[in-house]
Amino acid sequence: MPELPEVEVTRLSFAEGIAGSRVLTVKMGKPLRWPLGCLPAQLEGRIVHAVRRRGKYLLIDLDQGMLLVHLGMSGSLSFAKHLPEAGVHDHFEMVTSQGTLRLNDPRRFGAVVYAGGEDDPVARKLLGKLGMEPLSEDFDVILFHAGLHRRKAAIKQVLLAGDVVVGVGNIYASEALFMSGIRPTVSAARLSRPRAAKLHAAIQDVLARAVAKGGSTLRDFSSAKGESGYFQLDAMVYGRDAQPCRVCGTLIKSLRQGQRSTFYCGVCQKM
Repeated sequence: MPELPEVEVTRLSFAEGIAGSRVLTVKMGKPLRWPLGCLPAQLEGRIVHAVRRRGKYLLIDLDQGMLLVHLGMSGSLSFAKHLPEAGVHDHFEMVTSQGTLRLNDPRRFGAVVYAGGEDDPVARKLLGKLGMEPLSEDFDVILFHAGLHRRKAAIKQVLLAGDVVVGVGNIYASEALFMSGIRPTVSAARLSRPRAAKLHAAIQDVLARAVAKGGSTLRDFSSAKGESGYFQLDAMVYGRDAQPCRVCGTLIKSLRQGQRSTFYCGVCQKM
């Protein structure tokens, strides 16, 4: 599943190329997770101003309204002046004066949704409960600790929930908890402010490094330019069950939390 770094890498790979373009045609394939919310023809003639990100959503700002794009579990975007003929898993295509943006999504859990703006009820429903952006100046360590203090669930699960801090998915939660020496099963409410501050810094560091390395390609993720990521090659714990810890040599352990795999070091993550 694409996580925040993969979504940000995707944004960076086509945002500059599509900005300023005029929408020529929009084609829809099989139904995605949510309906488009308007007739495809109503988007023709719109000007693309910019592409932003909020959590795992890409926000394509138009001169009238916006498109909210979610990659779901298996989605990926392509953007180029010339793309091959659409395939069976290509379910959204927006042809612009500067290139074609196409969503490929074999499992169809992704979505492209039109909204009049961020105050539109449709946008508020999707974005309104998202937590702080970890790669922005708004990611305040005091507010982060306060948010954790109100949650009794395991810290790994709280990070994945996305209402305290957004976009820290399964891979990067495991990595950030390792960096901060925190066991993934400890209650979020038990973290002191110093430990929360250490986790805060680790989240920012892990996500920034992941973006710099093009994200993680575990199966078939690629940017809108078709480039794979390689952060997974440097992972300290994720996917390394029964392999030696890169710090202490102890074998990495794994467990299931909320139907997701968690990886950790029993020595480096004592508390």
